[in-house]
Amino acid sequence: MNMLWLQSGGCGGCTLSWLGSEMGPLFATLRDENIDILWHPSLSEATGNEALDILRRCADGRQALDILCVEGSLLRGPKGTGRFHLLAGTGIPTIDWVKQLAARAHHVVAVGTCAAYGGVTAAGSNPTDACGLQYEGELRGGLLGADFHSASGLSVINIAGCPTHPDWVTETLIGLAQGSLDAAALDELGRPRFYADKLVHHGCSRNEYYEFKASAEKLSDQGCMMEHLGCKGTQAHADCNVRPWNGGGSCLTGGYPCIRCTEPNFEEPGHPFTKTPKVAGIPIGLPSDMPKAWFVALAALSKSATPARVKENATADRVVRPPSVKVKGKA
Repeated sequence: MNMLWLQSGGCGGCTLSWLGSEMGPLFATLRDENIDILWHPSLSEATGNEALDILRRCADGRQALDILCVEGSLLRGPKGTGRFHLLAGTGIPTIDWVKQLAARAHHVVAVGTCAAYGGVTAAGSNPTDACGLQYEGELRGGLLGADFHSASGLSVINIAGCPTHPDWVTETLIGLAQGSLDAAALDELGRPRFYADKLVHHGCSRNEYYEFKASAEKLSDQGCMMEHLGCKGTQAHADCNVRPWNGGGSCLTGGYPCIRCTEPNFEEPGHPFTKTPKVAGIPIGLPSDMPKAWFVALAALSKSATPARVKENATADRVVRPPSVKVKGKA
């Protein structure tokens, strides 16, 4: 399968994340799945007229284009012209290139939350009129329109994340190459279900603290960061803690709260990322699928049953009291 990768309005972090994968030798993996990178702005040797020739042949149909990957949001400004971002050497707005190539591609893939939903580039007053390929925040539309379907019949495939997990990208491409990724394999926001049907909360190393509502009070603490420090791991669709980044890490493992970066509009939560907004002492952002009354009752019961060890460790920067050892015959 031939893959073409364009970078638009963003930082390039999704490419850096992808290259940092420890899943295995990346290019050997792609080669084994018969995926050929026609061109990637950071990885390919072709530059200048050679690169433009590849793009032109894909756009006019002389070169088969199986997968179009777009990284970064699409910049429609000023006033819908797209001239804030011209493709170098062509004088043509990048959004026009994307429209032409998407019309030819068998599959269209948004790599990262910026390309999927607008992301950080669309935050604030959004002077560049940035949007996603098929979404503006959580609303369908974007550059290609709500009704867009590629030649495969699929809508845009949104590998959301800021940056996206390297294995999510590789597995999506392999799924397309093997013909196993269809409409049923995507969730309501176009994300591959193999990672989006899980929550960041699943597999979190702080789950014992969450169960007893033993909360961290500052970022260096060991406890759960939901109550005070803005963690949205119970609401974010991703498998970051089940599938650690590069074999060992995640935001939570590193001591930082989940900011829900796989979700539309994560970039503007309306409060500091490390603060939990509350009403009458109850966090506004409750865990997915949990009624407020149940959460209040469960939290009260859990806190009353918190072991002293868990409570003490929650507000420490290391484990100060390990679990007790039960010796047969002793209380």
